[in-house]
Amino acid sequence: MASGGLQLLGFVLAFLGWIGIIISTAMPQWKMASYAGDNIVTAQALYEGLWMSCAMQSTGQIQCKVYDSLLKLEGNLQATRALMVAAILLGLVGVFVAVTGMKCMKCMEDDQVKKMRMAVFGGVIFIISGLAALVATSWYGNRVARAFYDPFTPVNTRFEFGSALFIGWAAASLAMLGGAFLCCSCPRRETSYPPTRGYPKNAPSTGKDYV
Repeated sequence: MASGGLQLLGFVLAFLGWIGIIISTAMPQWKMASYAGDNIVTAQALYEGLWMSCAMQSTGQIQCKVYDSLLKLEGNLQATRALMVAAILLGLVGVFVAVTGMKCMKCMEDDQVKKMRMAVFGGVIFIISGLAALVATSWYGNRVARAFYDPFTPVNTRFEFGSALFIGWAAASLAMLGGAFLCCSCPRRETSYPPTRGYPKNAPSTGKDYV
């Protein structure tokens, strides 16, 4: 029962992390314009994501523009896109594999060993998915921080971390934690010992001695 609860907890955490990775990938707030220092505060907020750039007016109206050409994008942005998409696809595979190995499912009930291996394999896939998302978000955040502290970067073009980065970091951590729980949910094999042989009981004495 304990391993089943740990397995269910791991799947829920990994699934929530996978959903968070999808949300982070789709959000345009990967970096936002900084108004720190001597920057002039304007009446709009600028955001940039993996797929589009947006401007939010003070009235609350948001205008977004999808990037026109894939080939004109920076190589770092293309690599970040690829890692996030790979994390989503791996998470999708991990969902199907882990569900097959869940104890509460009736799939593969006749072979419990393979069923447990499927759950562990699903956990490994979730860990790889979380690592891909973690690398992508950390790499993107590192580039934002380096550009922010670069003295040659114009003040009016500096950006800070957007909310999508924080969601991506949290989602990647959940995916890896849930995958680790799935990998640890497999119960250890108990060492089986041969049954102890009983010694024959002595026949009760009849009180008669034979010569």
